[in-house]
Amino acid sequence: MATTSSTSYFERIQDFVAENKKAVVIGAAATALAVGGVVYYASTSRGPGGDSEKGKTRDKKKSSKKRKTVNDADGPLLEEIKPKVADEGQYHCNLEASAHHQIEDVLSVEEIAGMSVEERTKLAGTLKTRGNTLYQNRKFQQAVDMYTRAIQVATKSEPVYYSNRAACYMNMTPPKYELAVQDCDEALRADASYVKALNRRANALEALSRYEEALRDFTAATILDKFQNESAAQAVERVLKNIATAKATVILTTREPRLPSFTFVSAYFAAFRVRPLPALPENPSTGDSTLILALQALEAADYAHAVSLVNDAMEQGISWEIGKAEALNLRGTFKFLMGDVSGAKDDLYESVKIFPSLTQSWVKIASVHMEQGEGTKAFECFEEAIKHNPQDPDIYYHRGQVLFITNEFKEAADNYTKSSELDDTFVFSHIQLAVALYKMGELARSMATFRRTMTNFPQRSEPQNYYGELLLDQQRFMDAVDKFDRAVELERAKPPPMNVLPLVNKGLAIYQWKQDITAAERCCDEALQIDSECEPAVATLAQLSLQQGKIDRAVEMFKRQAELARSEPELINALTYQYASMAQLEFTRNYPAMAEQLAQIARSMAM
Repeated sequence: MATTSSTSYFERIQDFVAENKKAVVIGAAATALAVGGVVYYASTSRGPGGDSEKGKTRDKKKSSKKRKTVNDADGPLLEEIKPKVADEGQYHCNLEASAHHQIEDVLSVEEIAGMSVEERTKLAGTLKTRGNTLYQNRKFQQAVDMYTRAIQVATKSEPVYYSNRAACYMNMTPPKYELAVQDCDEALRADASYVKALNRRANALEALSRYEEALRDFTAATILDKFQNESAAQAVERVLKNIATAKATVILTTREPRLPSFTFVSAYFAAFRVRPLPALPENPSTGDSTLILALQALEAADYAHAVSLVNDAMEQGISWEIGKAEALNLRGTFKFLMGDVSGAKDDLYESVKIFPSLTQSWVKIASVHMEQGEGTKAFECFEEAIKHNPQDPDIYYHRGQVLFITNEFKEAADNYTKSSELDDTFVFSHIQLAVALYKMGELARSMATFRRTMTNFPQRSEPQNYYGELLLDQQRFMDAVDKFDRAVELERAKPPPMNVLPLVNKGLAIYQWKQDITAAERCCDEALQIDSECEPAVATLAQLSLQQGKIDRAVEMFKRQAELARSEPELINALTYQYASMAQLEFTRNYPAMAEQLAQIARSMAM
């Protein structure tokens, strides 16, 4: 496993969103258009531990009457409109009598044409009221007949009539979703901001598995309802999950395997201590020599060649057992990095079958089990590795990593300490110990450990970078930026390519400190010039684009993030934001007049 800080950048980006309420989506739940944030997704997908204001909102909602939906026993509420009548008195009574008589008869086109506007309006309203009664009695086909007659009699297109008829279609057995969609289309042609019609059409589209169209409508309904409709907000999240999961499945089964970014791969391999090359047999085969070339390419951080060479070595054949185990270890590692978890597991298990004391393979098998959510098996692998070599410090470092990500910080700290006791030259054991102490609330010990690590490893950028992260967490912005700058300076002094994470962290720090989006973007753009596949830089630029209302660019960044995603959760996360942003972009085009209104709400919330 790579260092905790370097492998959790998606969590860090999400923390960045969550911690900056005024500029981002959490605190501006109604500011989607104004600042471009994916509000309806981010504001409804937070688990326990949200801010106190949101808690108060939930309490308030609980006290209000629950709104009915098509899933309720008596179906959704139907809308009532009061027909406009020109005059009152006797003429009004005459119209009522006429309407009561005519409701019993189906009028011809000629008879309808011969009626006055007032008569037609009154009759249409009466037919609609009769339809409502039939609907409440669950006589949906008869209700449809009444709404149809109301539509025929009305002097103009009344969206309520179409929406109510759509509700009938939704509740029939079996439901007639296509007809419901058609009626909602008509209702929305007459009134594009008709929220109930949007919700009904969205539900019908979702039932028809037309998820992207359903997302469009749920999004519009959520924003037009000023985020007060919890059912619609939950529907947005539900449909987004369906879209992202389905598309992720297709992508993962069809795309060509590829290595993640240099930044990611470097972080992964840096988490293991360097081992000497295995000694070749007296008469090495071609495959044996190719394996050594692969391991040398790995040492030189030439990962693409390392992948190619280890595959060639396996095809050419490796003549000695240790060499076979090392080759399977390396090939399995690259399979794991490229997302082939099953293939990685096969190679790594074959490696320890050939050479059981190759503890690095056991450690990597543990990582694979953790990727698959099999924590118990991961710890069994660590125990197996200890049986073969209890003095291998990498075992304890990586077991500490697993304990850290499961929030067992005290046990993690003990393992990092054990790793450093066996070999105190490995910088990441010291860094992770400092981070674990920080998580345990032992701030003084954590900071002292960081300062000692920076003194003992003066030419390493990592202590500066991760110390900067802790300073940033304490909102010591100036000090954090100073550490990130020092980390960048140390990276530039090394042979290329450089680790660009300090640049991305600096951009986040500047934004949180000064809300200087331009400077933050410059840092991320520079990082991408150096490493064009740096996932943290892409993810950060996507979020910064949202803050400026540059939804087009945000969509492109999320698409790029999806291309770079290594695992299914990372891919689903990127696709979720991509399609949420696309739905917002479509809303701004369909409802341009809403932009300024929402901007005013955003400004009031940011004060």
